[in-house]
Amino acid sequence: MKAFASPALQRVADGNLCSGCGLCAGISRGAVAMTMRDPGFARPVQSRPLSPTMETLVAEACPGLAVASWDTDVPGAARGPDPLWGPALSTSVGHATDPVLRFAGASGGALSGLLAHALASGLVEAVLHVEPDPDDPLGNRMRWSRTGAEVEAGSGSRYAPSSPLAAIDGALAAGRRFAFVGKPCDVSALRRLALHDPRVAARVPLILSFYCGGLPSRRGAVGVVAAMGVSLTEVTGFRYRGNGWPGLARAVTSRGEERTMTYAQSWGEHLSREVQFRCKICPDAVGASADIACADAWFGDADGYPTFDEQDGRSLIQARTERGQAFLEDALRAAAVVAEPIDVSAIEAMQPFQARRKRAIRYRVAACKVLGRPVPEMRGTRVAEAARQAPLGERLRAFFGTLRRLARKSARS
Repeated sequence: MKAFASPALQRVADGNLCSGCGLCAGISRGAVAMTMRDPGFARPVQSRPLSPTMETLVAEACPGLAVASWDTDVPGAARGPDPLWGPALSTSVGHATDPVLRFAGASGGALSGLLAHALASGLVEAVLHVEPDPDDPLGNRMRWSRTGAEVEAGSGSRYAPSSPLAAIDGALAAGRRFAFVGKPCDVSALRRLALHDPRVAARVPLILSFYCGGLPSRRGAVGVVAAMGVSLTEVTGFRYRGNGWPGLARAVTSRGEERTMTYAQSWGEHLSREVQFRCKICPDAVGASADIACADAWFGDADGYPTFDEQDGRSLIQARTERGQAFLEDALRAAAVVAEPIDVSAIEAMQPFQARRKRAIRYRVAACKVLGRPVPEMRGTRVAEAARQAPLGERLRAFFGTLRRLARKSARS
C-alpha cells in the first residue's frame, strides 16, 4: 500500500528500513513529522509533498537508503579502516576523571567527560543530545546542554526510540557551535547531510557516537517494567542503566518505591528481542562516521565472553578523524578523561556481538535481495571484507535465518 508521496520515503517503508533518526522531518519544513507507531518506534508521517531539493536530501542522507562511506563521507577519517571496527587514529580504554560522570555514565563516562570538556574548553557552546523525557519516563527527548552538570543530568544509555535530527534545521540555523551525540545511524545521516549543507561543517565541530546494539521498540521497555511488577501508570522515573557499570534498570514509582533489574536481564531478556529490522542489517553499528566513538570495554570471563558484574566503569575510546584525535589529546592533557592505548585486535573480546553482527551483514542483505526487498547503499563500509571473516556456520545462519524470518512476516501480511 502506498503511504508516502515521497518516492524516497516509500522505498524506506517498503523495506522496513526506517531507523527513526528524524532527518526527513528535520529538513522538510513541516511536510514530515515523526510519530510513534506500533510496536513503539518513531516513524515519519508525510502531510504534504517534499520540494525537489528536500526529496534529494532525503534520498541522499536517509540512513535507510544510504550509509555514510568511511572513505569519502567523513572528513579527516583514518585511512585503512578495520572492516569490523572502522577507521581509528587511536584506540584506547579509559574513563572520565570526574567520579560523578564515571558513575553516572553508561560505561566509564568517557562520552560525558569529553562533552563536558568540549563545553569547558570553548570548542562548543552547547551539546545536542538525548535525555529522559520528564513527561514520559520510559521515553526520550532532545536537549541542549551548556554545562557539565547538564551533560551529567542526561547521561546513561537510553534504549528507547529517539529522533535527534527531527529539529536539525533549526539547530543549524540558530548559529551556535554545538557538539552532536547520536546513534551511528544518526551520525551517518548528519555526515551525508553535510555533503549538501555547509552549515553542518560550520556549526558542528564535534560529532560523537557509540557502539549500538540496536534500537528496541517502546514495547521492550514496557516489558521490563511489567517484569518488575510495576504498573506503567505508576512509573515516575526510569533509568535503563548507568549509576554503576553496567548499572541496573531502575523504576521509581509514584509511591516512592524502587524496582531494579540487572542489565543482563533487561537487555538480554526484553530489550534485545524488540530491536527494529533496520538495525539487523546495519553495516556500521560502531559509530565509524563519528569523530570519536565510545563503547563498553567489557571484561571477559574464562571463556572470553563479556561479564556484566557491577564494577568501576571503563570505556572503549576510538578517535576516528583528525579532528577527533586532536580533541581527544586535548581532553587527555586537561585530564578530563584518562586512557591507555590498546590494539584494535583486543576489541572483539570486549564486543563479540558486534563482530558477529558485522560479519553477518552481507548474508542478511543477500536474503533481503532474494525476496526483492530494498536495502540501504553500503558502499565504503567494508561489508564484503567483514563477511570473508565469517565461519561457514555464521554465514548460513545469517542468510537462512533472515530469509526465514522475512518470509514468515510476508506470509502474515
